Amino acid sequence: MDVQHYKDALLRKRGEILGSGGIKLQASMENNTRQGDMADQASGNNEVHIQLKLKQTDAKILQAIEEALWRIEKGTYGACRDCAEPIAEARLNAIPWTRVCIACKEKQNS
Repeated sequence: MDVQHYKDALLRKRGEILGSGGIKLQASMENNTRQGDMADQASGNNEVHIQLKLKQTDAKILQAIEEALWRIEKGTYGACRDCAEPIAEARLNAIPWTRVCIACKEKQNS
């Protein structure tokens, strides 16, 4: 397994998330404090809520990326956290920060 390929992908994704910053959220919150009719204010509240949800998702992905980079350094990257079997390369290519193989993920979701 070419771990450098996955490390590069993880670092690239981390850079994308960190590069997006909180500027959009701040602008949405400032726009929402302006006077407007009830529909404008409701729309603004909804936009801020969506932006907050996206930031929470980004934070979770960032944490998973940091953990994956740590596993690369430790030499345990690519092994399922739950069953210790190797995670399929197709899954790692799709989600390089994943902690579990597809079988264990399906068990979690059932």
